[in-house]
Amino acid sequence: MKKIAIMMLFISVMAFSHAETKPRNIIILFADGTTSSQYEFGRYSSEQLRQQSFAVTDVVMAKGQYQLMKTESANYFVTDSAAAASAMSTGYKVNNGAISTTPDGKTPPTLIESAKESGKRVGLLSTAPIYDASPAAFSVHAKSRRDNELIVNQYLELAPDVLMGGGSNYFLPSSLDGGKRQDGKNVIEAFKEKGYQYISTPEQLKRINTSKLLGLFSEEDLNYEIDRNSQETPSLSQMVSAALQVLNQSSKKSKDKGFILFAENENTDSAGHQNDVAALMRDLWAFDDAVKVALEFQKKNPDTLVIVTGDHETGGFSPTYGRKNRGPAGNSNYLNIKIEQLKLIEGYKMSLNEFSRRFKAKAKQTTSNAELNAYLDTLLQDYFPNLVIDDDLREKILSQGQLSPNSNYLPSNILALAIARQTGFYWGSSGHTPTPITVAAIGPGSQLFKGFDDNTAFAIKLRRLMYQK
Repeated sequence: MKKIAIMMLFISVMAFSHAETKPRNIIILFADGTTSSQYEFGRYSSEQLRQQSFAVTDVVMAKGQYQLMKTESANYFVTDSAAAASAMSTGYKVNNGAISTTPDGKTPPTLIESAKESGKRVGLLSTAPIYDASPAAFSVHAKSRRDNELIVNQYLELAPDVLMGGGSNYFLPSSLDGGKRQDGKNVIEAFKEKGYQYISTPEQLKRINTSKLLGLFSEEDLNYEIDRNSQETPSLSQMVSAALQVLNQSSKKSKDKGFILFAENENTDSAGHQNDVAALMRDLWAFDDAVKVALEFQKKNPDTLVIVTGDHETGGFSPTYGRKNRGPAGNSNYLNIKIEQLKLIEGYKMSLNEFSRRFKAKAKQTTSNAELNAYLDTLLQDYFPNLVIDDDLREKILSQGQLSPNSNYLPSNILALAIARQTGFYWGSSGHTPTPITVAAIGPGSQLFKGFDDNTAFAIKLRRLMYQK
């Protein structure tokens, strides 16, 4: 009898301990296009230039749990965002371009759908159009990531408690300025009719007075942090803070089962496509600032699980050492990354995407190579101080020539190579790579995230945490 009593006590303790690992709230901080190399760059640059710790590595990875996940889609070794996010959301592989819809046409429940079923409140926010691949795959279904109207229609039906980001264009009819909907429907007004407070400026984030929030701050993507006007566009950390305010306030009032918040920085992925190290650095800092907001919330609400992850790696980010130029190797011609190189890129004042936009607009206005060359020098002097472009790369920019078969963002990728030659921040591609993604977690339930796994396991683990008794 004594042995039975001890065994029953042990079972009770284990059951209690298991129950204690269940998070009430789950915050998924999603840096699109990033993995270990980007996070390590964020840590090093933040310490050297901002004299600030990097919470992703120094807190979540160092004090929590950490794992790697493989990313191939149902039809390709190298995934796109739609397929990767769909696998992480549903637990099933899908083809590139599909939104939580399997190759045989099935639509398994998404993470956000499952969260609502379990009684949790839900929030989605992104620096991309909110109907973009990752937030869409975590919440709704579509045969193609380009089915923007369909995705927005499903948001209205799903009714997330918080929905914030860019992308007002597919919430408005084409008859209105900035609208692109062909069905004539004003979805912003439809959300208002459902009781949502609608906001469109950073200032309005300070005046939230509802438990249902729709925030759309641009027609399409929100600007990179390096280009962001703080009077026009909120930071990621401001959006996360506002979302937590809305989700937690209602949770406390209704004594429900907590919430799940999906918060994405898409700009880290876009910077990877452009091979833009300066934009990447600032958006990694912006992402980390949002992670710090989540960790502060966790301190006051210890039943919160904080997860930091992404969907795939973008750009083959490869900081390295080498020669300063094509001269002979040796100590006098050796280049490695240190504070001088970081300060050089810290001095850049414009994203490569914005540089490309302005340069191509000027190229359409003139047929004079001398005038275009002078304009290039003006852009470099004003926005990329102390950057020197070798003659071979200058010629490619002026002639709008190709760089390599896997460089698809021009002339951004060309200027990026000039930056790499001077700083050591090289890139292998302008596309995605199959590098395993990192998943770091801290808080109740984080013990599930360790080892090496498939990205479909992400969905399985979160459902286990949501539904366990």
